[in-house]
Amino acid sequence: MKKFITVSAAAVLAFAAMGALPVSADDALKVNVTIADAEGKLAVVQEQVEVTDADSDGALTINDALILAHDKFYEGGSEAGYGSSVSQYGLGMTKLWGSENGGSYGYYVNNTAAMSLADTIKDGDYINAFVYTDLTGWSDKYCWFNENTLSANDGDTVELTLSAAGYDASWNPVTLAVEGAVITVDGEATEYKTDAEGKVSLPLTAGSHVISAKSDSEILVPPALKAEVAGETTSTTTTVAETSTTTSAAAATTTTTAAVTSAAATTTGTSSPKTGDSVPAVGIAAFAGIAALVLARKKNED
Repeated sequence: MKKFITVSAAAVLAFAAMGALPVSADDALKVNVTIADAEGKLAVVQEQVEVTDADSDGALTINDALILAHDKFYEGGSEAGYGSSVSQYGLGMTKLWGSENGGSYGYYVNNTAAMSLADTIKDGDYINAFVYTDLTGWSDKYCWFNENTLSANDGDTVELTLSAAGYDASWNPVTLAVEGAVITVDGEATEYKTDAEGKVSLPLTAGSHVISAKSDSEILVPPALKAEVAGETTSTTTTVAETSTTTSAAAATTTTTAAVTSAAATTTGTSSPKTGDSVPAVGIAAFAGIAALVLARKKNED
């Protein structure tokens, strides 16, 4: 028995050294995936993805979630829209949402910079991945609201805070307020902007909405908040038949739960000098030095 325990412990340590313990089909979990494309637009917004071991590496990881998200939402699946490979820096991304740009991508889990595509995930996680639009200065700024989802009633006003990942003078990751960002609802700009603390008061109308933000002064990776607002929604349809026009109005009532899911408002982990994305190196220790990580991420962030 003692010998068996010793051998079992050694096996556990061996799997740990490879990054994770093996999983089975019963270990499938569900995460929420958001993807911004090469044009800086939201292509996938907090869509639920059931994650299995798609890459057969014995763990449920960010890579699995993105493979399966592309299989579910990208025309042609992951074979056409997504790619990853192992380099000297670990498992990195080579294609995202059909874009191949030499390795300039970013990905966060619960608004925290990830170390590698091989990082394990858990049920209910929010995974955000994006393609850099600035391929020289990598100035795209990853940002997020203080809520991932919310439920409200028609006419309610919600208080939101927009934050961004950044660095201090010593390249330590910090959370910054995003000032002057224009709030968008379903892709349309509103008159509402964030203040110096990144805060904004936004009135809501009935329906299902995607709330995001953009800026005229900097490149923002579009944040995503899904809002379900209960109330009466009215749409107008005009039909032209020869010389007559008929207008009809349809009313629908949306019922929602009162649950509000809070987003993580802090950024931790080792990050790159591009915008706060971590070095995709499996096994690189945090104490390897910020300078070494900066050089490693210049060419291939992930």
